[in-house]
Amino acid sequence: MPFNVKKRGKLTYYYHGDAPVLSSLVTEELPDGDLKIYFAGLTGGHSAAGVLGLDNVAFMDPETEIPLVFKSWEKWLQEAGICASLKDIDFIEVHAFGCQPKSPNPLVDPLGYAAEQDRLRKAYAKAYAGFFRDYLPDNGVPARFTVHLVDVPDKAASYEFYATALYQRKKEA
Repeated sequence: MPFNVKKRGKLTYYYHGDAPVLSSLVTEELPDGDLKIYFAGLTGGHSAAGVLGLDNVAFMDPETEIPLVFKSWEKWLQEAGICASLKDIDFIEVHAFGCQPKSPNPLVDPLGYAAEQDRLRKAYAKAYAGFFRDYLPDNGVPARFTVHLVDVPDKAASYEFYATALYQRKKEA
């Protein structure tokens, strides 16, 4: 489904539907023509997989889920006609919130639950670093990359992400 687009001054909103709650992307045109890009958050493996039209996605598996988020954002950039690849932009900051483990039950197995929390923290950190190293090796890395393990209202969610990036139309080495 193509984006609806609303331009107001130096801001452009890319969204779906007639009464959206959030825009998928918001761009801010800077005085030199570059675009500051604000990516909406994706929650859980379901939302990123849905953007990409995928089924059978593993959940609470950061090595699978993290690339899905970035690929979803890349698809949005393409659909908006901004650029062809994440390789064309530079992330300024990424905020990622990994959710609490869905099992084991912390009341029944508190040590197992604590071990799963630790596994997830390490797996998310490894997946983030691996994505930038493997997919965006020529780009810089964000100045801020927050990672928290928290619970969110969506009980099926494995994570929530949002980010800010810059599309530099005239890059200099």
